Amino acid sequence: MKLRLFTAILFSGLFFTTVFSQNINKPKLDSLFNILSEKNKAMGSVAVLKKGTVLYSRAIGYSYISGNEKKPATTATRYRIGSISKMFTASMIFQLIEEGKIKLTTTLDTYFPDIPDASKITISNLLNHRSGIHNFTDDPEYLAYMTQPKTEDEMIKIISKNKVDFEPDSKASYSNSNFVLLGYIIEKITKQPYSKNLEKRICSKIGLKDTYIGKKTDLLNNESYSYKLESEWKQQPETDMSIPGGAGSIVSTPTDLTRFVEALFSLKLVSQNSLNKMKTMTDGIGMGMFQFPFYEKKAYGHNGGIDGFVSNVVYFPEDSLALSYCTNGMVYSLNDILIGVLSVCFNKQYSIPTFNTITLKTGDLDKYLGVYSSTQVPIKLTITKNNTVLTAQGEGQPSFNLEATEKDKFKFDPAGVIMEFNPAKNEMTLKQGGGSFLFTKEK
Repeated sequence: MKLRLFTAILFSGLFFTTVFSQNINKPKLDSLFNILSEKNKAMGSVAVLKKGTVLYSRAIGYSYISGNEKKPATTATRYRIGSISKMFTASMIFQLIEEGKIKLTTTLDTYFPDIPDASKITISNLLNHRSGIHNFTDDPEYLAYMTQPKTEDEMIKIISKNKVDFEPDSKASYSNSNFVLLGYIIEKITKQPYSKNLEKRICSKIGLKDTYIGKKTDLLNNESYSYKLESEWKQQPETDMSIPGGAGSIVSTPTDLTRFVEALFSLKLVSQNSLNKMKTMTDGIGMGMFQFPFYEKKAYGHNGGIDGFVSNVVYFPEDSLALSYCTNGMVYSLNDILIGVLSVCFNKQYSIPTFNTITLKTGDLDKYLGVYSSTQVPIKLTITKNNTVLTAQGEGQPSFNLEATEKDKFKFDPAGVIMEFNPAKNEMTLKQGGGSFLFTKEK
């Protein structure tokens, strides 16, 4: 389940020169991950790679928690990577294009004529999310069947039941349905399962030993469960991997992901022409990848989320630098962790967070309670309390607990949200992703 307050930029900063250091300040990175671990703000693994050499890797937290039984995570722990799988799928599609077995202009009705508007939708439209095909994971009933296995026929029926959300190629809108279909198309063209294509076309070609299609989580295979922190870490349900397929079924490690993205940009998997097309952004979306800014630099990559897993992999072509972080328990914002790691890598000014909080009495919270609205964003926030904990909830969204950091100031780390209240004026300022939004308490 995802919070949907506002969209935050993955990396942010002013535009001035940064310099990458071959000698990363490892003690500073250790300090960051030490405090994340000590304060129970994250579990997961990170890897930084440059020109084939892993410059830094670290794992914190646990791959399994059950009461007092805990299995510490290591850099060999494998995580579900969610939508980063789309980069692998797109790479294999471009390999098939280079082999002359399919074209970007091939229409979807060649393989799935029952999909609405299939004759108007091209392979290109699927790759850059311009098909208009409805995203099946947005449907409320998805949560009811996500843990149950589905056949290709069943998934096609699920994807086909909705009309297109917009005229194909008229705009872009992210949809997992696109890459589920691309995964099936790879199987139809090659007459082999997606898993075998992944192994043959990518993993064995560049030496990825920890990357494959996931099944039921297997602790004996160094795989991790995912968790959500409530009063304690709570294990999350497992999506059956037959459902996300080419859109999100891969298991991997941060080290393998950095090796994959480096190989992709080193033209070990596709040609320069294909890579150029993958990198081309149309309405902010490429073909299997996105572009992310960090100061004056540009990185390419993808993020992913499935169950309680959140992951990211990026590559800075000018610096030959790859970074990947996979978490199976997110409390502190993934965005902020990545900014911290990159700030250290590029010698930017960065202060290790302290996560200091203060304890308030239940009566201290009464002045903040109420419904707040803003002229800047079309969402109302209801502020309530549960004993000594302040709670916020956006319309149609799950509630979340706020931590008090100082007088009239609260935060919610997983979404990078800071709320600053001014009770005298019945106002609250919400800050997230570099944006500042003024809310007023309704009478």
